[in-house]
Amino acid sequence: MKVTLLVIWLFAVNLLAQNFDPALCGPYPKTYKEIVWNWLQGMLLDADSAKIEWQGDPKPADLGKNGEHIYGWLVEFRVNSRNRFGQYTGKQSHGALIRDNQVIKGTGFGYGH
Repeated sequence: MKVTLLVIWLFAVNLLAQNFDPALCGPYPKTYKEIVWNWLQGMLLDADSAKIEWQGDPKPADLGKNGEHIYGWLVEFRVNSRNRFGQYTGKQSHGALIRDNQVIKGTGFGYGH
C-alpha cells in the first residue's frame, strides 16, 4: 500500500513539474467519461460490473519516456470491478491519456495499453 501511494505521489509530482503548451495535447475531450467507459469495455474482464470514481477533469499531460513525447489529456479514475472469480477487486487507481477523442495510453493496468 505504501509503495502504491509513493508511486501515485511521484506521478502527481511529475505531472505538476511538466511545463508545455496544452495545445500539443489536441482538443479538450468534452465527452471524456464516455470515451474512457468505451475503452474500459475492452480492458476489464467484467466491464458491466465496473464502478468508477472520477478523480477530476482531464489535465494536459506528457506520458512519454526517454525524450519521446506522448501528449494528451490525462483522466484519472478509480475502478472497482469483478475479476474472473466474480469477486470485486477493490478500488484500483488508473489513468487514460486521451487525444483526438480516443484513449492512446492507459496507466495502472499492468497489462495491455
